Amino acid sequence: MALMPKRVKHRKSQRGRIRGNATRGNTVVFGEFGLQAVEGGWLSAATIEAGRIAAQQYIRGEGKLYIRVFPHKSITSIPLETRMGKGKGEPDYWAATLKPGTVLYELAGVSEEAAKICFARLAHKMPVRVRMIKRT
Repeated sequence: MALMPKRVKHRKSQRGRIRGNATRGNTVVFGEFGLQAVEGGWLSAATIEAGRIAAQQYIRGEGKLYIRVFPHKSITSIPLETRMGKGKGEPDYWAATLKPGTVLYELAGVSEEAAKICFARLAHKMPVRVRMIKRT
């Protein structure tokens, strides 16, 4: 089941734009290794879940995976082959807004080689460029 908010003040949100680098959520806090976004963008709830499943299948219960992002933003879309007008579309999916430097996932209790392989699998699924970082 994909992540989504329990309730929101407004069903439809404006697109906005992503400016600057992440000042919060940009360091490894819970685990030893983290997967950090290098560029900004949106990360859908389905993509977050796909990354979670891929990481859980690889670590097989010997490490702990932390998900550091949550999809708060509703993304709307109008059905295909619809004429202009008739307002804004209905919410299609939920997404997390990523600034460059945001930590997406963290791993604890695994070796550095295992973390590197696990994050390489996750990087293929991500719509933005990512890199692995260590706890300081």
